[in-house]
Amino acid sequence: MKTIFIGTDSGATTSKTCGVYEDGTPVTLNLAQSSTNAQLGTKAVVDGWIEGVEKFLAENNLAWDQVKGVGLAIPGPYLAYGVLDRTANLPASFEGWNFVSDYSAAIESRAGRKIPLVAGNDGNYGGVAEAAKVRGDKKAGVIMLAPGSGLGAAYISPEGLPLEGDTLAGMEAGHMPSPLHLLGLPVFKCGCGRDWGCVEAYASISGLAQYLEHLLPKHPDHEFHRSDKPLKEKTLSLRTLAQKGDALALEIFDFQAKALGIHVANLSMALDAEFVVIGGGLIDPHSTTGEFRARYLGGILAAAQPWLFPVQRRTMKIVPATMGELSQAVGAALVALYTSRKNAA
Repeated sequence: MKTIFIGTDSGATTSKTCGVYEDGTPVTLNLAQSSTNAQLGTKAVVDGWIEGVEKFLAENNLAWDQVKGVGLAIPGPYLAYGVLDRTANLPASFEGWNFVSDYSAAIESRAGRKIPLVAGNDGNYGGVAEAAKVRGDKKAGVIMLAPGSGLGAAYISPEGLPLEGDTLAGMEAGHMPSPLHLLGLPVFKCGCGRDWGCVEAYASISGLAQYLEHLLPKHPDHEFHRSDKPLKEKTLSLRTLAQKGDALALEIFDFQAKALGIHVANLSMALDAEFVVIGGGLIDPHSTTGEFRARYLGGILAAAQPWLFPVQRRTMKIVPATMGELSQAVGAALVALYTSRKNAA
């Protein structure tokens, strides 16, 4: 009877469940999905997690007796390990919720025994899965940067575990300041409240409106001058326009690539990882063309290269993420596996 490790990825509306064997191989590439039901309170959320695990076990002819560990990927911030702080995508009443205690008790009740549970930031755990995929059997550090509505960031050690920090705020690298003299851009305001030029504002969707405000005057003939569409609609159309060769849109995404590349160099001085994985919608093969992705990734590498140490220029690899929506559930399961190995050593 094969031992497995379960991973739960708790989203705001949907939770996803997957599992890996003791060698780290995914049990399946099909996620079991269940409703998070956050609007019904914390007990309903835990019940949804358990429902997801039991659905996954049933779909793959597995049993609780085979489960050796469970991992939970859940957005922060946290007041302490396993205790939520005020989170944007969950009800205010969830602040102070000890989700690790409640989920552990529910697992024990269903399994009939205590099963070790680990929990952490969903972005970090997604990075764990991407790192395992990109480096294979090789021991190497991995930085992951995932521009989306914000900038997700993770560092995964050669042992496979994420850097979390003493207050669980490690690798909040989206809110480090950009060297604006290298970008040649004004200070963009960040949603976090800082005004020192957070990288997130220059490398993600959150800064597109400010890019438009700054760069549109350079393109007096652009269709946006004649459009009465809302600003949000204009910003969300930029990716499509760029892939059609629109000069303004291409300039914006070239700036984003440059900002991300300089940030890669900054992080490399501290973390010295062999692999840098770039995630997010701009490298999604279902949403972007090969030509666009090559330009974007090439821009990141070109911006990083001058600031890397000579040996890093030869050895560091910048690659696209490939795990997609599997990453956080698989990553949570892998953290449970790696933690079990570490504790047994």
